[in-house]
Amino acid sequence: METYTTDEALEFMGFGKFQLLVLAYAGMGWVVESMEIMLLSFVGPLVREEWNISAENESLLSSVVFAGMLIGASGWGFVSDKYGRRICLLFSTLFASGMGFLSAFSPNYSCLLALRFLVGIGVGGAHVFTSWFLEFVPAQNRGTWMVIFSCFWTIGTILEASLAWVVISVLSWRWLLALTALPCSLLIPFFGTTPESPRYLCGQNRTSDAMLVLERIAITNQAALPPGVLIYHQEAKVDHSDLTSEKEDLLPVSEKECTFDNAMSFKYGGGIAALLRLLSRKLLRSTLLLWFAFFANSFAYYGLVLLTAQLSDANRSCTSGQTNVVPQKDVNLYKDTFITSLAEVPGLILSAVLVDWFGRKASMWFMLFTCCAFIGPLVLQQNELLTTVLLFGARAVAMGSFTVLCLYAPEVYPTSARSTGVGIATAIGRIGGVVCPLVAVGMLRSCHQMEAILVFELVLFLAGVACFLFPIETKGRGMD
Repeated sequence: METYTTDEALEFMGFGKFQLLVLAYAGMGWVVESMEIMLLSFVGPLVREEWNISAENESLLSSVVFAGMLIGASGWGFVSDKYGRRICLLFSTLFASGMGFLSAFSPNYSCLLALRFLVGIGVGGAHVFTSWFLEFVPAQNRGTWMVIFSCFWTIGTILEASLAWVVISVLSWRWLLALTALPCSLLIPFFGTTPESPRYLCGQNRTSDAMLVLERIAITNQAALPPGVLIYHQEAKVDHSDLTSEKEDLLPVSEKECTFDNAMSFKYGGGIAALLRLLSRKLLRSTLLLWFAFFANSFAYYGLVLLTAQLSDANRSCTSGQTNVVPQKDVNLYKDTFITSLAEVPGLILSAVLVDWFGRKASMWFMLFTCCAFIGPLVLQQNELLTTVLLFGARAVAMGSFTVLCLYAPEVYPTSARSTGVGIATAIGRIGGVVCPLVAVGMLRSCHQMEAILVFELVLFLAGVACFLFPIETKGRGMD
């Protein structure tokens, strides 16, 4: 009897209208997270001005969002692997939208801090949109479409910079918080049309449900399914008697191994079983390197977002000898942030060229080392034009590297542990987000620009080395 896997079915039907609809929905989730991140560049200085809080409390306002995202990323990852991608998408969206809107009505700093922490927990589930989308994409198109998917992040950053430029000059930061939460709520009415991932359904032994989703894809794309019967794994293609390397472990596994995974899930629970698999001998090296790569990429990218707002303020206050200058509503801040946000467009184009030309690993370490070169001159104070140009270049390659990393991570892990693996890696990345305001805000406000930039240089260099040491290249490989 002829058989086929989910990967083979998707490749046979190709990328079509159905995947475009999934792309639109998942892309809006990506827009939401990017807007919440960009928001941190504008709210901190304005809250500091209105409520006269210290520089430490200003940086804490950014750090608590990342702390919430740390908890949310790992928590929503477990939920996604245990209860399904759709359930996770719904509840994380509802939570983020509600808390974001409520934070606009915060009566004091403590309340704002608590609500922004809860927003971070909700937005922490955004990584599931990535895994969910990629599980519908044929292997040969995955690199290109992940770059296109990342365009939604750039749209979010540009939209938030434009929104801040208009809203803050006319209204206040409270309106900015409320309007930023609006795109998240737009996802809710369309939830009923979203399909569950067929890969996830197969992994849960719900092959008949997965078949219904594949038939829906075939009808929408006006294509035909392959002849035969859908199975979870293609046993005949792999000899499992001598699986010794990590690369081999990531090939399709046999029914025997699938039964072992089910037994582990029954004994420990889905989330614990997935975590144990991430830390198994065959996945341990990839897992640890991914954790550091996500930490460093998050630290660098979010740090660059904050540096755009902080460098000019720090240069002005340190030159005048006053370290407690209250930031003013400077239109140049919004202009510079808007310009550096546009840098993500060439960054995405660069990653699109490199990812299918040089592969995932080489693309990441090349762009990380290039980012080091761009921010190096900032160890010394530069004029505003040169600073903007350097941050533009650094932001472009940082975005490119982060895009490829977000593609690489889901490709490394099997379906049974994919959202947990990417979720925990994303959570580790949020630690970088928690720490970076202390460097980008705290150290610059204390007139330690050279030390702050050297920290960024060190983290980026080590991240490039980590990407070089990844044990496998996933270009062109199917997803288990």
